[in-house]
Amino acid sequence: WARLSQVAVHGAEYDSRERQPHPKCLEGTRVDLLDYIYRLLNNREQSRLIWLHGTAGVGKSAVAFTVAERMRSLKVTEETNVEKRLAGTFFFSQKYTERCTTAYFFATLVYQLASNFPSIRADVSKSIRDNPALLDPSESLRVQVETLFLQPLRGLHLRLRGCQPLTFIVDALDECTSEFELADLILSLARVLHEPDLPVIHILLTSRSELHICRTMENEEVRSLVIISLDSANVDNDIYIFLRNFFGQLGSRHLDFPQPSTEQLERLASRAGRRFIVASTMMKFIDNEDNDPYDQLMLMLELTSELLPGTEVFKFYDCILSTCADPKRAYLHLSVVAALTDPLPLSQISTLLGPGLGKDVETTLMQLRSVVDIPADSTLPVNIYHSSIRDYVSDTLNCSLRQVHDMPSPHCLLAHSCFRLMMKGIPENAALLDALSQLETQSSAMEPELPRALKYACRNWAVHLSRAPHPWDNKLDHIFHAFWNHRLLSWLELQWCLKGLQSCLVILSEGQKLAKVCISNHSCHSSWKLILLHSMSTVLSSSWTPFTCSPIKYNLLLFLTPKRRQCNHQHPRPPPKC
Repeated sequence: WARLSQVAVHGAEYDSRERQPHPKCLEGTRVDLLDYIYRLLNNREQSRLIWLHGTAGVGKSAVAFTVAERMRSLKVTEETNVEKRLAGTFFFSQKYTERCTTAYFFATLVYQLASNFPSIRADVSKSIRDNPALLDPSESLRVQVETLFLQPLRGLHLRLRGCQPLTFIVDALDECTSEFELADLILSLARVLHEPDLPVIHILLTSRSELHICRTMENEEVRSLVIISLDSANVDNDIYIFLRNFFGQLGSRHLDFPQPSTEQLERLASRAGRRFIVASTMMKFIDNEDNDPYDQLMLMLELTSELLPGTEVFKFYDCILSTCADPKRAYLHLSVVAALTDPLPLSQISTLLGPGLGKDVETTLMQLRSVVDIPADSTLPVNIYHSSIRDYVSDTLNCSLRQVHDMPSPHCLLAHSCFRLMMKGIPENAALLDALSQLETQSSAMEPELPRALKYACRNWAVHLSRAPHPWDNKLDHIFHAFWNHRLLSWLELQWCLKGLQSCLVILSEGQKLAKVCISNHSCHSSWKLILLHSMSTVLSSSWTPFTCSPIKYNLLLFLTPKRRQCNHQHPRPPPKC
């Protein structure tokens, strides 16, 4: 149970601190939609898959959170105070590495399920003891579904007979980075609903209307599906209520603030184009502690005066950028925050980018607080408020400001920054055998000493390298060669000690993806090195521990690294035997 608690992604739970501020439907809004969803979830006759979909910013996550809150408040029977109808939640997000994959999905759900129903906890723990590989992120989804999902639910079949149905909520399917993983997950959940000897359960899914998701939903295995589209819903009145409520709260904090007229509220609601994210961003822009809110309101009315109702959200973000002192710099730092694989605090973003690009990160991002969440606690990470920001900065052509069209890819900048920081922060003369023999002490002693930005670089350089456009520019290619020749084995030693073998395998496996792209496009002179990165992963991928490393594997690993370095001179004895 303790190991399951460690593997479960607690940040993916609907009310986690990681997801703050939590989007929620304001009282009096989405009334008909929520009533319809609650009626579906109250059906005791048949398990259902409910798919709520729509374009970015229409309020899918707010609906998912509100439904989760409602189910959390309801008991499965009147006799219990512990067991709630909310059985489990998983909110996907590309902002976090463990929440953009299905690898930890069922471990996270079964942890919540067993926490809600203590009677199945012993059986879940026994299954994990009998097969520890169940919690391995590389374990097949089929095995995880059977052991970590179906078996616990079967254990509740008799216990929940005649009770209110359970609800699972899965938000933002489109934030899963692997289309194949996601299709497998959707089909697995659809099959679960037709398994015998299960209690009645309902699964609410939300996502954008992405083509690959639509195709999966059309699969013949996806039965008992209820589809709800938010794109066709008329929510102008709901947005009007949202704006009126916001300005009422603003007036209570600023007693001299004159409330906007009905005509001004209607104009802002219309310009939001049925997207709650636009309305929410408007409010954050107006409620800026460094500026007078009435001046900000007048500026927002002016900025949006030329926007047609329903205009693409990207044009609204152009308006926000245009208010910055240096829109080009603001776009660069915004794109970096959106591209980070794991969020970082402002100071660590500055450290990662270095003295040039990172010198004014805080000053610049403070001007973008309507689209970037900057906590008052400087040790907490900054984050984009909504995934539509990531879409916006994913291609400079999405921005109408001409000065940003020649901007480099944020992944190219971050890959270069990772290599620069590792070249500076990782000593060249570390020895693998020393690292392995002192693994237990180093893993606890080294981690606190390493800056968070350096840990990020060690963990994510391959991800940014794989997402950088091809061919790489000369600057990135040059620093990759330097890293290859002088720090590759040192990085392996350090990452191994800090996060274990599995993390090294995941990072090195990116080499195969990179090599395939480079070779197919004839775009990279370093293809052979990328293939060797994958080969290193293959050598390490067998089931073995650092202390049982065979001489053959150790010597092959040395062969695959760019230099034999000083290991043989420092360690004339053979490496540990199996």
